[in-house]
Amino acid sequence: MNGISGVCHQLHQRIRCGLRYFEGIAPLLLRVFLAPILIKAGYGKLQLGAEGVGFFERFTADPNVVAWFGNPDWGLGLPMPDLLALMAGWSEFLGGWFLLFGLLTRLVSIPLMLTMVVAATTAHWDKGWHALPEAKLTVPWEWRTDLIDDALDRKSRAVSILEEHGNIDYLTEAGSFTVLKNGIEFAATYFIMLLSLLFTGGGRFTSVDYWLVRSLKTKE
Repeated sequence: MNGISGVCHQLHQRIRCGLRYFEGIAPLLLRVFLAPILIKAGYGKLQLGAEGVGFFERFTADPNVVAWFGNPDWGLGLPMPDLLALMAGWSEFLGGWFLLFGLLTRLVSIPLMLTMVVAATTAHWDKGWHALPEAKLTVPWEWRTDLIDDALDRKSRAVSILEEHGNIDYLTEAGSFTVLKNGIEFAATYFIMLLSLLFTGGGRFTSVDYWLVRSLKTKE
């Protein structure tokens, strides 16, 4: 047994040594996956591309987003909506670009994680876990199964109407219809990915962070 254990240990060590050269791939893939999502989300909260506004106004939050953040009837009902919308927009927009290049990865992960927590608890929590109700229950921690049943019933009725009055084959050619349940699933998933980047950093060989640290060590 000692001989087999020794061989297994040596094999394990060799695998670990070999993987060291590829350990930056996983953080790179997380960053590339998250970056465009965050950049687009942040851009949508700001007036960067707005027409008919002054130069400095372009760097403020979109009034419609501010209204949604602050309105208690049809929005989130948050305090200081102007500030929160501005912070959320710039955190996502700039944070997405920083993640894309792996620059200050651990640092920018923190405000982005906070943004995901706020999004999950204010905009999605009362909708439960699932974002899309394609199955009645795929995880044991779903707490709004009633919304899944309701969404599936609405989807079934919509499909029946389209089958009777529309060209259902054409309409579903690019994919089947669904009804958005809008739970915290996506926000929670992005939080977990950002948490991983908080611990791993941008990645060995694949991030600006790595080469900056390496350059500083070389100068020392």
